[in-house]
Amino acid sequence: MTFFEDSIWQERRTPNVRRENEHRSEYERDFSRLVHCSSFRRLQGKTQVLGLGDSDFYRTRLTHSMEVAQVGAAIADHMRFRLQKRQEIFAKGDVAGAPSRHAISRLLPSTHLMSAIGLAHDLGHPPFGHGGESALNYCMRQYGGFEGNGQTLRILSRLESYDVGYGLNPTRRLLLGVLKYPVSYSQAVALQNIQYPDVEGLPWLIKKKECKPPKCYLDSEEDVVQWIFEGLSVTDQHIFAHPPVKNNKIQYYKSLDASIMELADDICYSVHDLEDAINVNLITKESFFAALPELYAGGEDWKKLCAAIDVILEKELPPKAYEAKYEPVEKTLELLFDKDDSLRKKNFGRLMHIFISNCLLRETPGFASPLIRFNAVLPEPFLNLLTLLNKVVGKLVISSATVQQLEFKGQRIVIELFEVIRTDPERFLPAEKVRMYNAAEQQAADGGMRIICDYLAGMTDEFAAKLYERMFCPHHGSVFDRL
Repeated sequence: MTFFEDSIWQERRTPNVRRENEHRSEYERDFSRLVHCSSFRRLQGKTQVLGLGDSDFYRTRLTHSMEVAQVGAAIADHMRFRLQKRQEIFAKGDVAGAPSRHAISRLLPSTHLMSAIGLAHDLGHPPFGHGGESALNYCMRQYGGFEGNGQTLRILSRLESYDVGYGLNPTRRLLLGVLKYPVSYSQAVALQNIQYPDVEGLPWLIKKKECKPPKCYLDSEEDVVQWIFEGLSVTDQHIFAHPPVKNNKIQYYKSLDASIMELADDICYSVHDLEDAINVNLITKESFFAALPELYAGGEDWKKLCAAIDVILEKELPPKAYEAKYEPVEKTLELLFDKDDSLRKKNFGRLMHIFISNCLLRETPGFASPLIRFNAVLPEPFLNLLTLLNKVVGKLVISSATVQQLEFKGQRIVIELFEVIRTDPERFLPAEKVRMYNAAEQQAADGGMRIICDYLAGMTDEFAAKLYERMFCPHHGSVFDRL
């Protein structure tokens, strides 16, 4: 038996006839379908962190997804580079019975596959960021819930219109790559003993944290997940789908591709969202450096953290790699606030390179399939720095009253639209959605509520806001409006 057989992972849920003179690989075709699908285009109108319309500089979900695609591919490519240069590839040295470098190189995702997974990873995010996600989860709490990653799988495998009933009909490996949390919604709720409140009177006055969904796939996609699992042994399937729970938190297993995508997402989130916040003056040099010792577990030891990274980077530099003297990481952090735009950008680029070039592999014992036995990791002290930057953005931007107030407004829009539409779906849904609702009402356990949820989840921020104005604001809305 070979170390890794890719043919089963290139399969699709329904037979897909290749066109005449088709020369592309299956993963290249996955990439092309994603670039051209409507769900991907809608990401240009969805919030990343900062609200749309406040500036034309910062990221949307679309640009963020493009950056995750590039960074994910770069991580895989740099691992191949390390293999070629015979550099260390495992975070804890050689593993027992370590596969050959050639075998690991074959296992790593291609550029097109990793790019496709990066483009797809946020397709399921609803309007208005995590506020919209908690709002939809509250609305669907009695009908199977809602979670953005789970909705991504639903869009790819069912909702997009490339193959009716099969979504984009992507390859098995792409679906495994976007399956960050291989636990169903009902299973995750039970494992963590989650109970959602019933808000009397005004349902949009929910507390976001109390209605935050568990990380999962939706129960409605159970058949899709079981099809993905056909690429694994029965033993691997059981372990993969039944992760341990520690301190009421599920310790999810991930595939190699999903682990690379998650690292790319974390790197882009921490570095690029910091860049956006600095450029619109939400984070100043003073507030940034005041937050570092406060948020780092060791207080002022954050400087020792930077020094530890310097020791590793200087040691790994090839002879004469730099004409100038090595620049300490602490200095790089200071230059993120320089008045020279080009210098600032170069130092953000250096941070990205440091994280990308130090990602390694780690073995998860107990799995037979190499696609889930090996995961990409960012080892300490690099992970500590990335986590610290993440915390700074969280405290100074995401948790700020100004951002949370706008998020709450989106939360209200989503909940009020859902509550009104569900009172009379045949009156308020577009004709095509009415047909889908009527069919689902007769067949689905959720009584058609999932169709309303899909409709709202697919909206851009602007579309949802205009629909809200049309339905609730007396002096807005016309039969001639085109939303």
